[in-house]
Amino acid sequence: MKQYAGLERPSRPDWEGLIANVLRRGTPDRVYHLELFQDAEIADAIAERYGLHDALDPGDPFYAQRKHLAVQRFCGFDYVCARLEGIDLPVLRHAVADTAALARVGGREFQDEHRGPIMSWADFERYPWPDPSAPGADRELLWYEQNLPDDMGVVTRGVGHFAEYLSWLMGYENLCYALYDARDLVQAISDRLLECDRVNLARVLEFDRVKAVFASDDMGFKTGLLFSPADMRTFVLPGHKALAEMAHEAGRPYLLHSCGKLADILDDLVDDVQIDAKHSFEDTIEDVRAVKHTYGRRIALLGGIDVDFLCRSDEQAIRRRVRETLDVCQEGGGYCLGTGNSVANYIPLDNYLAMLDEGWLYGS
Repeated sequence: MKQYAGLERPSRPDWEGLIANVLRRGTPDRVYHLELFQDAEIADAIAERYGLHDALDPGDPFYAQRKHLAVQRFCGFDYVCARLEGIDLPVLRHAVADTAALARVGGREFQDEHRGPIMSWADFERYPWPDPSAPGADRELLWYEQNLPDDMGVVTRGVGHFAEYLSWLMGYENLCYALYDARDLVQAISDRLLECDRVNLARVLEFDRVKAVFASDDMGFKTGLLFSPADMRTFVLPGHKALAEMAHEAGRPYLLHSCGKLADILDDLVDDVQIDAKHSFEDTIEDVRAVKHTYGRRIALLGGIDVDFLCRSDEQAIRRRVRETLDVCQEGGGYCLGTGNSVANYIPLDNYLAMLDEGWLYGS
């Protein structure tokens, strides 16, 4: 089994240092790591390789949380991910066979872009909106509140999918027509999404161990936004602004993951929405190293080790890319090492571990 000197050092999480780094309070004394998520197949492979679940009881009702905690600490993260349960909205997806080396049971799902469950006012009225105030939805958060080690915090996800849910609930193709023909319906869905997220986030922020809010909302593709900047400002950005205000009033930073080229609304996100950090960097759109001294002076930058690069490169190239990125981005704080998007199950495990390892070796 390949050895990783950085990863195999004693774990020393520091959630306070992570938050100070995200808020750009000076050059940190070490590299901080942050991911939107690891695919379950990657996390399970790490747990299996290093025996992280050997002492755990699969019959424990919180076995999944204990394993997640063990993997996060092994990888050197200062946090766990947790959210309310049962709040995802029903949408139309199609499954196909997963060809990744760490294949997903049940296949890989793709969103139906032609249609969705809400294509008319009648659909809207009968749609089964989840109840974020339902008893038991905070089961996972309650467990972490009581069992998380003091040196780790919770980064919560599950809110802010405004552009995504508009396209998923209506179907992207139908949404594009509705932006001309049924703007009142688009507005009604947007308003309902925010109504649900306000209740969702208010409940999450009651937990002291929640230290940051990580919203996720893909708003673009390689060359531009999914729809016009004006419509983003009408139907999407007000929701993020409202959630960011809630997070800030509670003393938590508001981090945003969004795929795509966001140049047309970047100033809105920084100055009006007031996000504290941006995540998702793809080399074909923009290299994270190129923006450290542009808008990276105003917000934190998260990730940036391109997923395609991680899939195709050898270990030495990955380690070199990590060092070069940290040489540019580490100074002054406001940078967390991670993938450009997420730890997908088709990234070779040793390539991902090499990225983590090099981060821990950097400067030591």
